Amino acid sequence: MRILAACLLATVASAVVAAPPGKRTYANPIDIDYRYNWEQTPEQISYRTGADPAIVRHKGAYYLFQTLADGYWRSTDLATWTFITPSRWPFRGIVAPAAWSDGERLYLMPSMTDQGVILVSDAPETGKLEFLTRRLPPLPGMVRSGFEDSMKPGQVPPGPWDPALFKDDDARWYMYWNSSNVFPLYAIELDPKNRLSYIGKPKPLFGLEPGKHGWERFGQDHSGTLPNGTPIKPFMEGAWMTKVGGRYYLQYGAPGTEYNVYGNGTYVSKSPMGPFEYAPYNPVAYKPGGFVEGAGHGSTFQDNNGNWWNTGTPWIGYNWTFERRIGMWPAHFYPDGQMMVSTRFGDFPHYAPDGPNADPEALFTGWMLLSYRAMATASSTMGEFAAARATDENPRTFWVAGANKAGETLTLDLGRAKEVRALQVNFADYKSGRFGDAPDIYTEFRVEASGDGKSWRKVAETEAPRRDRPNAYFELAKPVRARFVRYVHGHVGAANLAISDIRVFGKADGAAPSAPGGVTAVREKDQRNARVTWTAAPGATGYNVRWGVRPDRLTLTYQLFADDAVKAGKGSLALRSLNVGVGYHVAVEAFNEAGVSELSNTVAVR
Repeated sequence: MRILAACLLATVASAVVAAPPGKRTYANPIDIDYRYNWEQTPEQISYRTGADPAIVRHKGAYYLFQTLADGYWRSTDLATWTFITPSRWPFRGIVAPAAWSDGERLYLMPSMTDQGVILVSDAPETGKLEFLTRRLPPLPGMVRSGFEDSMKPGQVPPGPWDPALFKDDDARWYMYWNSSNVFPLYAIELDPKNRLSYIGKPKPLFGLEPGKHGWERFGQDHSGTLPNGTPIKPFMEGAWMTKVGGRYYLQYGAPGTEYNVYGNGTYVSKSPMGPFEYAPYNPVAYKPGGFVEGAGHGSTFQDNNGNWWNTGTPWIGYNWTFERRIGMWPAHFYPDGQMMVSTRFGDFPHYAPDGPNADPEALFTGWMLLSYRAMATASSTMGEFAAARATDENPRTFWVAGANKAGETLTLDLGRAKEVRALQVNFADYKSGRFGDAPDIYTEFRVEASGDGKSWRKVAETEAPRRDRPNAYFELAKPVRARFVRYVHGHVGAANLAISDIRVFGKADGAAPSAPGGVTAVREKDQRNARVTWTAAPGATGYNVRWGVRPDRLTLTYQLFADDAVKAGKGSLALRSLNVGVGYHVAVEAFNEAGVSELSNTVAVR
C-alpha cells in the first residue's frame, strides 16, 4: 500500500502532453465576474446573474454586453474576459441590449418601453461612451405601457424591448425587437443620417407556433405549463440578425428563460425586411441537459479567423426565477444554408481556436468529466447542504460551509488516479446578502491535487488582479495524475461559502464504452413528440441523444446521465422538441471518464 501511494504521489508532478500550441480552452458557463443583481433588494433576494449576451467583434477584439451588469467585458481570445467600467451608463442599468460594430464605432442600445438612448464609442476598450442620441423619437404607432389591450391595427406595444441592430452591406440599418407571449417580432428601418431614428412604420414579422413547433412549448422539457400545472403561452424574444451567403437569418429565443429548454431558432429570408420562412431544422441552439441547461436569447458573431459562434442564457433559478449565466458555443452555416450550433458536450472544455476551424465539434477537447458523483468531504457543513451536492452536476444544489473563513476545504476522491487537465469551481449564492458591486466582492482560493490524500501539490489558484469568479475555470499548465482534488478557501464576498459543483476534467484509464445498441425512435400521434430508446452500454456514465433533419447532420443533442436515463438495462428519452411535418433521424452515443463511444446506428423517427 505504501509503495502504491508513493507511486501515485510521484505521478502528480509528472507532465503529459499539453494542449495544442496556439489554442486555449474555456468551459461554460463562461468565466466572467457576474454581478450581483440589485432588482430584488427590497425583497432581500441576493444572487449573481448574467443574461441576454450580445457579443460583437470590434477592431480585432470582442465586446460582451449583457443584462444589468453596469458595464461590459472585453476579450482578445474568447477565453479571458476583462470587465470595463464605462464612462457613462443608464441610471437604472441596461437590459437585453442591442450591440453592433460598423468597423469604426460600436453602438449600444438598451431595451426600452419609451424614448431612450443609443450609446456609441470609437474607443470601447477605454470605457469611453458617448450619446449617439439621448432620446429617440417615439416608436411609430406605439401605445403607452398598460394600454396594450386597447391596441388598434397598425399600433405596436411599448418598446423597443429586446432590440437588435443590423447594418447591411449596402449601409442601410435595421432594427428587430420584441419580447412577448402575445405579440410578434417587429422590424423597422433606421436612418443612419439622423442618429438611427425610425424610417416608416414597424412591420410585424412572425410569432410563435407551439402547435406546430414542439420546441416552442413553454415549461420544463416543454411541458406547456408552470410547475403548478397552469398552462401558459410561450415567449418569443431576443431577436438577432445575421447575414451569411446572401441569406438573412433572423434569430429569436423561445419558449422562456426559466427552464432547461430555452433555445434559439431562426427564420430565413432573402431580404432584411422579409418575408421570412421558418427553418425546418429549428431549434438551432438547444441544450436541455447537463450542468449547463438552456441556450436561448443570445447573439451570433464571427471571430477574427472566420469561425462562427452563438451565445445564450443558461438557467440556474435557485434564488430567483431569472438567476442565469452566459454560454458560448461554436456555430456553422452549411453551404445549403442550414444554420447549426454545436452544444454536444457543451459544458465540457472546448478550444478557442487561433485559426480557421471548419468543424464546430472538433473544438471539443475530448477531456471528460471525472468528478460526477465523486465522494466529497468537507471541513465543515451548514445544515442539510452536504458536500455530496458539489459533485451532482446540478447548479441548483450546493454545499455550504459551516463558516465562511479562509482555510475551509472541500475534497473530492475520484476513486483512482486519473489524468486531470482542467477544473471548474462553480459558486452558488445562499443568503449572500449582496446587491451590487463592492471592493470586497472577489474570489480567492487554490486547488490542490494528491495521489494519496496526504501529500498535496497546488495545481491552480486565483491570481491578481482580484475579481469575482462565480464560475472559475482553469486549464492546468501541465496535466497531473491524481486521485484526490481539494479546494482550499481564501475569500468570497458573500455571507456564506457555497459551491454548487467542483467539476474536474481529463481522462481516466481504460476504454470508452461501446456504442449503444437497439436504438428505436417512435413518433407519437402528436408529431411534436417522440420516444427514443436504446440498450444501455456497460460502463457508461451518460449518453448523448443526437438528432437532426438529415442522417448525416445530427445537429441537436440532449445529454443525460446514466443514473437518470437507464432503467433495467434500457435507456429512454421523451423528445418533445420536433416540428410537425418534418422528418428526423436519431442516434445515441455513450460516454464515460475514458472517452466517447462510436455513434450508434442512425435510425429514422417513425
